[in-house]
Amino acid sequence: MTAMENRLRVKRVLRVLLVGLFAWPLLPMGGCAPEEWHDDSASVRLTFSADTLSFDTVFAAMGTATRRLTVYNTTSDDLRLSSVTLGRGAESRFRLNVDGDTALVARDVEIASGDSIFIFVQARINPTSALEPFIVTDSILFSNGQALPLTAWGRNAYYHRRADTSAGVLYDIDVAAWNAGQHDRPHVILGYGVVREGQTLRLVAGEEVYFGPDAMLIVDSAARLEVDGSAERPVVFGSVRRDGWYSFLPGQWQMVWFYTASSGSISHARFENGTGGLRCYPEVDLALNDVTVCQMSDAAVVGQNARIVADDLLVYGCKSAVVLIGGGDYTFRHATLADYWRYGGRDTAAVVVSNYYPLENGVYAADMVRAEFADCIIYGNYSRGEAAVTALEGYLMNSSFEGSLVRGGAWDEDPMFEDPSEDDYHLREGSPAEGKGYRFQE
Repeated sequence: MTAMENRLRVKRVLRVLLVGLFAWPLLPMGGCAPEEWHDDSASVRLTFSADTLSFDTVFAAMGTATRRLTVYNTTSDDLRLSSVTLGRGAESRFRLNVDGDTALVARDVEIASGDSIFIFVQARINPTSALEPFIVTDSILFSNGQALPLTAWGRNAYYHRRADTSAGVLYDIDVAAWNAGQHDRPHVILGYGVVREGQTLRLVAGEEVYFGPDAMLIVDSAARLEVDGSAERPVVFGSVRRDGWYSFLPGQWQMVWFYTASSGSISHARFENGTGGLRCYPEVDLALNDVTVCQMSDAAVVGQNARIVADDLLVYGCKSAVVLIGGGDYTFRHATLADYWRYGGRDTAAVVVSNYYPLENGVYAADMVRAEFADCIIYGNYSRGEAAVTALEGYLMNSSFEGSLVRGGAWDEDPMFEDPSEDDYHLREGSPAEGKGYRFQE
């Protein structure tokens, strides 16, 4: 609640208390005169917390989270509105909750002088034949003659879901239909969608894949994911919520999970606003080229005794960047792994390399054949250093950071990022890391 809202609420409470204190002794003498309310007076002009209430990217038939509008009566008159409703009535794509009243028309809404009310608004878009985003509009109508515009950008999509889309429910992605030509609108995954054994899912330049809460894409054993974006039109993996602060909020969906012995080739893609980014189980073979992973509430890239070759990888805004455990074979060239986590403290480095990891009843261990970071920038705000390497005796540990600038490492200098607070990881002129890290395509 804003300071202004607090003041208005306090004012109303004080007014009620004062009226009660002064009126109580007079009750035996016949009470006091009723308050004078101005019904639908055009002279009483309301003010609003926004000039227009807007919704960005509402997927057809899914609806949005609730947006709040505060309506203030800053005049010296008390106002009673005979109605608050939507301009398009029952045909509107919006729904209102007016200070707790969810009727299509809220009646006799009172806003005392110096007081305010809340109006909560949701948008729900009907599917259409449009391939491109389209705009839906309406207005909140107040019976004193005022109106507040509502706008929402709608998008049609292909949906992947089962009747029960709760977490843990597996269902098959229709790979054949997707590959055959369903590339003309976004795809929305609800629940746990699976690319089954022996199948290959292919995504093309400009494709968009969005996930509902707790949703993930699983690439099953012997299945494959191929992502072939372009510098101009990368493939995007993100949350169904695109508006306001959701555009940079981590943890809104799960991850792309490569199960044991699956494979993938991902070129020119962006993964954002999830929990685990890319997770690779043992024997996974994954190639990454010009990939960005950002705003993840856990590690951006995890390898568990897998094989990953990554060229031009940019990671930022994640709780950790790259975690390689239980052995494997990994090569990262020209990666910028920038860890400036903003949602609480950090207890781990940006890069973790280990040839083992703990299990409930012991440890899993295997040879770390290679964990190579060449010409990379590994930097952030973790004072203990941004690379942590641990090894279990009896298993190979082969790690190297040749030509890489690492906070806490042999070469530790400020890389002079343009502006980490704005997620701009270009290098400023004179940076000691010139020619290192992610090579931005200008």
